[in-house]
Amino acid sequence: MKHVKLTPIGLRNHPTINEPWVHEVIANDPSILGLGDVVVKDRERIHAGAGRLDMLLQDAEGSGRYEVEIQLGPSDPSHIIRTIEYWDIERKRYPQYEHTAVIVAEDITSRFLNVISLMNGSIPIMAIQMRAVQADGGVSLFFTKVLDTLQRGLVDEDEEVNEPTDRTYWETRAAVKTVKMADQILDLCKDFATQIQLNYNKHYIGFQVDGKSCNFAVSRPKKNALNLSIRIPQTEQIDQELDQHGLALLEYDKRWSNYRIRLSIGDISKHEVLLKSLLKQAYDRRNAE
Repeated sequence: MKHVKLTPIGLRNHPTINEPWVHEVIANDPSILGLGDVVVKDRERIHAGAGRLDMLLQDAEGSGRYEVEIQLGPSDPSHIIRTIEYWDIERKRYPQYEHTAVIVAEDITSRFLNVISLMNGSIPIMAIQMRAVQADGGVSLFFTKVLDTLQRGLVDEDEEVNEPTDRTYWETRAAVKTVKMADQILDLCKDFATQIQLNYNKHYIGFQVDGKSCNFAVSRPKKNALNLSIRIPQTEQIDQELDQHGLALLEYDKRWSNYRIRLSIGDISKHEVLLKSLLKQAYDRRNAE
């Protein structure tokens, strides 16, 4: 196999490549930013008195929107301020969507990365570093997410606001047969988690491990089905596996990083191997946090 040398290039002072060219590349394939399955909602979106938002992206199947500001060269204070300002305008104008500010620059300096990280506690913001390389026949752009939105702990996991209930509550609210499905989920988890048991709360059935809340997944029984939320990042591989198995998927919860699966009677035993694999991934990830 021949090794092909790629030559990194800077775009800020490039003689032929400019910001509109970069915009066009991203608009033609917005997935290269690593934000998932997104589509271009608008470009050069005018905000009265605030300038133009470079790009507004939206989840292809979902309620997420991304206010994207692109800059050649290193990030700077004005870049950060513009991005947050556009994010604020959009979220106030369209509150029905979940908005995320996205900063794209060739160089996200450590100083500004620290500043952005501080803001990330109250503003959902991402920083993406852009790299360009010269190859035979053209230029390729690569994007690396150097700061993701802060993954907040679930309110359900806050022991101070938990409202404990019992099995009878859920059997009355949903049905005995669907609460038994939560037992099946528990049995899958017993293969990789010791001292695990169900933890009944008013809004969900979670888990306890060694007597402590450990909600790497939660169940919400309904009258004729069970909604299972598994807390793992969304990936193309998992999407394909779930699609191949024909499971009924609800919209991925990007805010809390949850796959949400609607399980009917018989689904758990039918898809036992896949479900156990996803649950173990979530359990291992929770323990690593």
